Amino acid sequence: MADIDNKDQAEMDPADMEDVEEVEEEETGEDENSKARQLTVQMMQNPQILAALQERLDGLNGSPSGYMESLPKVVKRRVNALKNLQVKCAHIEAKFYEEVHELERKYAALYQPLFDKRSDIVKAAYEPTDEECEWKADEEEELTVSKQDEMKEKAKLEEEKKDEEKEDPKGIPEFWLTVFKNVDLLSDMLQEHDEPILKHLQDIKVKFSDPGQPMSFTLEFHFEANDFFTNTVLTKTYKMRSEPDENDPFSFDGPEIMCCTGCTIDWTKGKNVTLKTIKKKQKHKGRGTVRTVTKTVPNDSFFNFFTPPEVPENGELDEDSEAVLAADFEIGHFIRERIVPRAVLYFTGEAIEDDDDDYDEEGEEADDEEGEEEADEENDPDYDPKV
Repeated sequence: MADIDNKDQAEMDPADMEDVEEVEEEETGEDENSKARQLTVQMMQNPQILAALQERLDGLNGSPSGYMESLPKVVKRRVNALKNLQVKCAHIEAKFYEEVHELERKYAALYQPLFDKRSDIVKAAYEPTDEECEWKADEEEELTVSKQDEMKEKAKLEEEKKDEEKEDPKGIPEFWLTVFKNVDLLSDMLQEHDEPILKHLQDIKVKFSDPGQPMSFTLEFHFEANDFFTNTVLTKTYKMRSEPDENDPFSFDGPEIMCCTGCTIDWTKGKNVTLKTIKKKQKHKGRGTVRTVTKTVPNDSFFNFFTPPEVPENGELDEDSEAVLAADFEIGHFIRERIVPRAVLYFTGEAIEDDDDDYDEEGEEADDEEGEEEADEENDPDYDPKV
C-alpha cells in the first residue's frame, strides 16, 4: 500500500502537494473527520488499494499474534494444561456424535414405515383413502364452508372431465425426477439423457451401519424394471469417522466422510449413458491418407455418481479428484439429511421456497439499509444527484 501512495505522490505536481499540505493544516475538528471519511471511501473504491489490503490480510491469516511468546514461562505451562483439557473435550465430543449416530439409527427404524407408505403411494402400490388425502391449505382457512363446498364440487367436476379425456395416471408420475430437477445441487448433475432413466426411480432409502460396526450410511436407489440396466437397486456407501486427528485434534468438528464406494451398473447393450462414442479423423504423416477412428470416452451423467474416484491408501489425491469427492460428499450428505426425509416438500417446491425466504430476508435487510442511505442523501441540503 505504501508503494501505491508513493506512486500517487510522485505523479502529483509539487505545487499541488503544497496546496494539500496547507489545507490539511487549516482543517480542524469536524472538517478533519469529514475529510478522513471521504479519503477512506475513495481508498476503498480503488481496486489497487483493495488488492494490497487483501494481500496483507491473507498474510496475517493464521499467523500468531506474538502474544503467546510474550507470556511468562509459568503462564505458558498453564495454557498447555488448558490445551490438554481441550483435547479431552474433543474426544468427549466424538463420543457424543457416535451416540447421535446410534439415535439416528433408532429413529430411522421409526421413520421407515412412513417412508415405505410414501413409496407405495408414489409407485401406485397403495391408493390413499379420502381421509388421508384431506389437506387444509392456507388459502382455504379464510374461506367460508359454503365457498369451500362450491370449490370442491367444481374441482371434482374438472377432475372427472380430465379423467374422461385421458387415462388416469398411476401413483405420482416422475416423483423423484421432479425432486431432483427442483434442487439445484442435484439438477446440475442431470443431463437430458438421464431423465428417461430417472423416471423409473421409485424410492431412495437410507441405511445405517449395524451396531458395533464402523460409522457409515448407504443410499439405496430403487428402480422399477426398465430398458437401461438390469439392476433393481443402485447403492452408494459413505464411510465416516468420528474421532479427533492425533496430529491436529483441535480441527475436529464432528463426523467426517472418509471415503465412498459406488456399485457396478449392469447396463443394457447400447444404453450406457456414462459413455459416448466419438469419431475422429487421423491423417497418415507419410502417405497423407485419412482414416476414421471410433473411440469410447466418458460422458457427463448423473449416473457417474455411482463411480466416485477411489481414495488411495495413503489418502493423497490430485486436485481434480479432491474437488469431485468434496462435491460428492456434499451431495450424499444432502440426500441423506434433506431429500429423503422431506421429499414431498421438494417435489412441491415448498422446501425450496423456505430456503429462498431465508436469503430474501437478508436481501431485504440490505435493500432497506440502501434505501435509508438514499433517503439520507435526498434530505441532505448539499446533496447533488448529478455528482
